[in-house]
Amino acid sequence: MKIKEILEKDQISFSCEIFPPKKEGDFSEVFRVVDRISKIGVDFISVTYGAGGSTSKKTTEVAAYTQDTCGTTSLAHLTCIDSNPEQIKCQLADLRANGIENIMALRGDKPKGFTEGGYYTHAIHLIQEIREIGGFCVGGACYPEGHVECPHKQDDIAYLKEKVDAGVDFLTTQMFFDNNLFYNFLYRAYAAGISVPIIPGIMPIINARQVKRSTELSGATMPARFLAIADKFSDDPQAMEQAGIAYATDQIVDLVANGIQHIHLYTMNRPQTAEKIMNNLSHILR
Repeated sequence: MKIKEILEKDQISFSCEIFPPKKEGDFSEVFRVVDRISKIGVDFISVTYGAGGSTSKKTTEVAAYTQDTCGTTSLAHLTCIDSNPEQIKCQLADLRANGIENIMALRGDKPKGFTEGGYYTHAIHLIQEIREIGGFCVGGACYPEGHVECPHKQDDIAYLKEKVDAGVDFLTTQMFFDNNLFYNFLYRAYAAGISVPIIPGIMPIINARQVKRSTELSGATMPARFLAIADKFSDDPQAMEQAGIAYATDQIVDLVANGIQHIHLYTMNRPQTAEKIMNNLSHILR
């Protein structure tokens, strides 16, 4: 099923993101993750992709397993930062051959030693190419606090509008920890004429190491309320995990109460986190 069809339904959708195995041929653990997450009744599972195609075959294999074995719609990530058109066409053909209908089109992080001047400098170029080939539902990324490489939020929204106009069917946000930032972003996006569904991405922070890493990678602001939680429970792993799940649960409750119908969870391949959140929200999400 194409994700845009899921998002058109008048009901709350719940999806999760996982990443493929790093070791060659080692799929047993990630398949176990997919099995467990599928059983909680998610609407689709998003499978990430390494820079430069480092996990492209793995992404396709996990996405195909998600659909063929578990019967859950999959969303395969595809990055383009250091690819060429021939590589992208081959990857799209491979996805199509494996029955993958949904693609998250991303520029991708710049790999070490990357030099400017390649074929694809922004995700919009990849989106345009996917649209020219046709047959795929296309997702894109967005950033409630602005892209880390774009200093002005107004420019960031303008670039996002161009990306949507190029053919994006839906958007998923980078992680955020203050819902007010997301609501402000929605207002600015709608004011700019962006009308595709925007799915908030929620990252449960369940250990102290994630706090610093999440801030560095995404540029996300950590509210004082959350920093107090991390400071209080960082030395107690079980308490930190429980507090992180409670915080993410609270974010989702607030989003749904304010009319948001789609939720995306960054699981970091921890199915137990997704299970606990779904248990907390079983009557709210389903």
